[in-house]
Amino acid sequence: MSSGADVPSDAPAHCPGTQSDDAGKASACAGCPNQQLCATGPKGPDPAIALVRQKLADVRNKLLVLSGKGGVGKSTVTALLSRAMAHRNPDENFGVLDIDICGPSQPRVLGVLGEQVHQSGSGWSPVYIEDNLSLMSIGFLLGSPDDAIIWRGPKKNGMIRQFLTEVDWGQLDYLVLDTPPGTSDEHLSATTFLKGTDGSWGAVLVTTPQEVALLDVRKEISFCKKLAIPVVGVIENMSAFVCPKCTTETRIFPARTGGGAEQMCIEMEVPYLGQLPLDPRLTKCCDEGKDFITEFPTSPAVVALQEIVTKVRQFFGDGKGERQ
Repeated sequence: MSSGADVPSDAPAHCPGTQSDDAGKASACAGCPNQQLCATGPKGPDPAIALVRQKLADVRNKLLVLSGKGGVGKSTVTALLSRAMAHRNPDENFGVLDIDICGPSQPRVLGVLGEQVHQSGSGWSPVYIEDNLSLMSIGFLLGSPDDAIIWRGPKKNGMIRQFLTEVDWGQLDYLVLDTPPGTSDEHLSATTFLKGTDGSWGAVLVTTPQEVALLDVRKEISFCKKLAIPVVGVIENMSAFVCPKCTTETRIFPARTGGGAEQMCIEMEVPYLGQLPLDPRLTKCCDEGKDFITEFPTSPAVVALQEIVTKVRQFFGDGKGERQ
């Protein structure tokens, strides 16, 4: 049994420790991003952690977009946050990394479906959406958008490692990571690597108002606390339907008990960033890869988004005196 001193802070429960003879072989090691390294390699942390730190040395802030629940709009929120920050701060550089390996949505949502990445001596070059906004996704590496990714955990972790060590992001003020739902391989892998980097990092959690989503997001908050991931705050997406013509507001997903996302944030002691109303024009823009913020700048969703972006940037110390 390990003494505990060699157990990584982000390890699964009952981790035997990196120096144990059972390292990488115990049942608790299944799915851990360091499993193969612990079992077959020299004892100690993944050497890729140092490589990620070197590669992301010029990335000032890292922002994970998380949710324990699928279908709450993580990819939409990722695209909206990154576009809004890029518009408001044209002198800064922003990148989006899509680590939803099995369901990469960002190429379509950001309007670059069918593009291909190019490789140079310094690594893969991300696809540029705007002059100051770029994207990397496994969707660019598939032969067809209909191709299925049928991979076990270790291979997905290896792809994330490759994205973080072989993409030439250059100097970025923000790298926004779109994640799959849950608290599994991709999340452990990304957390392991980002913890070792310089600069600030944190997570925005996305939920919808109904209790079935809030229950899963509570688990995601617990995940962040256990792994010491700084929580930027919670966004309540699809909080209400606002008719684009008459502006009448209708609660489609009412919080039946407990006061909804805002009350949950009070109980779990995490910041509440605000609500994003549901606008049917946003769905159409995402399907067509159009920029919803410039297409419909007066939408209640865009107005709410700007307030959320201000709070996110304040978390990273960038909120004072920026362009609105």
